[in-house]
Amino acid sequence: MYRNEDKTMVQILSDSSTLYSKSQAMNIGLEITPLVVIIGKDNYREFETIDSDTLLCKIENGAIPTSSQPPIGEKMDLYNQYGKDQDVIDITMAAGLSGTYDSALMAKESCNYPDNISVFNSKTLCGPHRVLVNEALKMAKDGKTKEEILYMLEESAKTDVSFLIPFDFDFLQRGGRVSKTAAGLGGLLKLVVCMKKSDDGRCLEKHSVNRTLKKVVLSIFEEFDNRNVDDSYHFSISHADNEEIAIKIKKGLIEKYPNATIELFDLSPVFITQGGPKCCAIQAIKIVK
Repeated sequence: MYRNEDKTMVQILSDSSTLYSKSQAMNIGLEITPLVVIIGKDNYREFETIDSDTLLCKIENGAIPTSSQPPIGEKMDLYNQYGKDQDVIDITMAAGLSGTYDSALMAKESCNYPDNISVFNSKTLCGPHRVLVNEALKMAKDGKTKEEILYMLEESAKTDVSFLIPFDFDFLQRGGRVSKTAAGLGGLLKLVVCMKKSDDGRCLEKHSVNRTLKKVVLSIFEEFDNRNVDDSYHFSISHADNEEIAIKIKKGLIEKYPNATIELFDLSPVFITQGGPKCCAIQAIKIVK
């Protein structure tokens, strides 16, 4: 349990792209603002007023959800709370895939202590985002400076490699995260499509199209080889109610990288909204200091 007397020189902030709920974050000294799912006229804060199972049930019953970044006022309140007597680093979800980064920049300019606030675009999401935040927290607790933490974030973010296997391209297309041409691939009969996050983190690009999931996973492993990914990387598999496939992919990663850290996560409501039911993300990142 994190205590007030454990206050550090640098306060780390983020959002629920880290797959942390607000209460989980508070227990480790992290402050997050929940991302938002919108269904009709109703707004839901993920991990607070909606969970993944509830959202999947609503989708099955015909709901068409969209997503939104945290309210700018909520960010400003946190910047004012912590920026008064601490440096603050807010590690946001990838700009382009979300408006969270741009919204945080606006909150910084409008808060009382903008000189004490650093907004960092992680250029990633989910598992790697969580890894970056965890390392930043550790460094802050070890007494590292804002500059040292930002250097780690900059260098580590460059190593991120992220893939998404969607099973319903309507969700990606509706959110503007893939082109109509790329989305059309999802309708091809009996083909499994794999999308790759662009290096700048702003969009998803077609990586491979194969007849079997096994061949898609092999294409991901090939790209890992091309980028010199090894056991020093931290791997994550995140899924939207598709545990069977996620476990198969995890077993493949364990065989290829037996000494690496490999974690399995359930995707949060916002990422189900963006990637669609059954989607599966395979991601890797290395901490560089």
